[in-house]
Amino acid sequence: MAAQKKTSGTPGEPRGSRWRRRGTSEGTGSRASGSKGTGGGATPRPRSGAAVAASSARKALLALVAVAAILAGVLVYGVSTDRTGWSPKLALDLEGGTQMVLSPTLQGDDAGQEISQEQLDQAVEIIRQRVDGAGVSEAEITTQSGRNIVVSMPGVPSSETRDLIQTSAQMAFRPVITTGAGAAVPEDQRTDPKSIPEPDAKPTNSSDPNWVTRELYAEYEALDCTKGQSQEERAAQPQDKAVVACDTQGGSENSTKFILGPVEIPGTEISDASYAQATNSQGHATGGFAVNLQFDEQGTKTFKELSERLYSLGQSSQGDPRSQFAIVLDGSVISAPSMNSVITDGKAQITGNFTEDEAKFLSQQLKYGALPVSFSIDSEQQVSATLGSDQLRMGIVAGLIGLALVCIYSLFQYRWLGLVTIASLVVAGVLTYLAITLLGWGANYRLSLAGVAGLVVAIGQTADSFIVYFERIRDEIRAGRTIPAAVDHGWQRARQTVLASKAVNLLAAVVLYFVAVGNVRGFAFTLGLTAIADLLVVFLFTHPVMVLLARTRYFGSGAKNSGLDPEALDAVPLYRGAGRLRDPSENDGLTIAERRRRAARETAAGDGTASSSAHSDPQEAQR
Repeated sequence: MAAQKKTSGTPGEPRGSRWRRRGTSEGTGSRASGSKGTGGGATPRPRSGAAVAASSARKALLALVAVAAILAGVLVYGVSTDRTGWSPKLALDLEGGTQMVLSPTLQGDDAGQEISQEQLDQAVEIIRQRVDGAGVSEAEITTQSGRNIVVSMPGVPSSETRDLIQTSAQMAFRPVITTGAGAAVPEDQRTDPKSIPEPDAKPTNSSDPNWVTRELYAEYEALDCTKGQSQEERAAQPQDKAVVACDTQGGSENSTKFILGPVEIPGTEISDASYAQATNSQGHATGGFAVNLQFDEQGTKTFKELSERLYSLGQSSQGDPRSQFAIVLDGSVISAPSMNSVITDGKAQITGNFTEDEAKFLSQQLKYGALPVSFSIDSEQQVSATLGSDQLRMGIVAGLIGLALVCIYSLFQYRWLGLVTIASLVVAGVLTYLAITLLGWGANYRLSLAGVAGLVVAIGQTADSFIVYFERIRDEIRAGRTIPAAVDHGWQRARQTVLASKAVNLLAAVVLYFVAVGNVRGFAFTLGLTAIADLLVVFLFTHPVMVLLARTRYFGSGAKNSGLDPEALDAVPLYRGAGRLRDPSENDGLTIAERRRRAARETAAGDGTASSSAHSDPQEAQR
């Protein structure tokens, strides 16, 4: 019998002798292949599906580790350079901040009048957009006494933020009629008003010199831009008349003063504004920043007509200041470029040696529109947190209680498999913490109590994804699949459900964020952020861990209390053939060689039983 086993290679043969004979035959085949010059080595055996799945799972886990390491590295860098802290920034209701009361400043013809409710509501909306656009989250903006606006924001606002909420940002495009040095002309050198001829005709367009009267020219010579113009002087400029103005260098020796024609294009005809690095005519960066404007349909049409007229003036008379147009912001000329071509696409660029912060500041003002009136800060005071550390502590305790209940339920329902749920929740919590802390540094995001509520709600939503996945795996086990096969098929079924669920959560969060204002936006933001973190955890942690656990002896064999026990799940045995049923878990945890040896023993045992039955009852065997 031993000789037969060596020559026949039956499944019951010891592993060592079978491996040696395989190696000999493969070596012979290799030599034959080598003699034919086709290659030299034996053909590698293809990787099994289990090996490929395990390799993919390890790669997914490495990707998650890389993401977490990058986020943690950025946070460590921010803390080491004193740019941020280890904890997230807190909003006004949890940390306190600054409260500013803005009162309207009415000038010119509107002086002494009351601001209307419509103007007040419009100002509140524009200030809110400006503050949100500047990255100041969780600010509260309300009206007071039907006249004032109260702005409350976390922390101490910067000077740029103060200017942003009180500056009107009235933008206008005026043609330049004449220009000169900013210093006032000495009185003994000024032109005698009587020698200045009066306009002999009505102006035909905004660039017509007939706009310049004796009084206006006298005002121009007396204007001293080295001292700057007061806010009252700048606010008193009528839109339908020629005016005198200083550039933004007003108050310095390098300032310039202008006589400007009436407003040609108001700022309301700007549809969009952005900032970028300034470029020259060859498209090369100049090192400064510029503000890019896009006009609406009416503004595009008017700007085309303006560019045609100014370009023609520049071509007919080189150096004529009337080929320039002034971009005026709140009465000051921020730029006065010459028209070098006819612009038909409604796009313009403002250059003026801006820094990046200045260009960003101006683009935000123009993008969100001008305030109907200017405001000044009437009072400013520090306010304490409306909820404070006690409420924050209670919110954290509520979250920990919810997390503990989810963990207890997972262990009770899924036994040791519940540890995967707990680990997944921990990973999701770490990613969310890193994201919120870094957003506080990079985007000035602040966590409010509403945001904490969103995080607490997200615990249940995150656990729901794991429950869907585990139940799909159990369904496959009940249907008779092996543990590894149940994990693969269960993932295919659960993946679409998880994606659909998170897509709905994310869509609801996005809609709520853009529709709501104030603290509700904080709730929506954390809800959407945790939905994204949940997807990362399910795809890069939970499923890969399940794939690897299904290949272990304990979970792969469906051990008791593993959460995947086929007997506890009332699994249906699969039909093996020849009137026999196979327990779906009987092969789990065994190698292919072990399964072959067991099959050989069962076959031999079956043959022996049949032979003994035939010898004991010949007549029955003949039948």
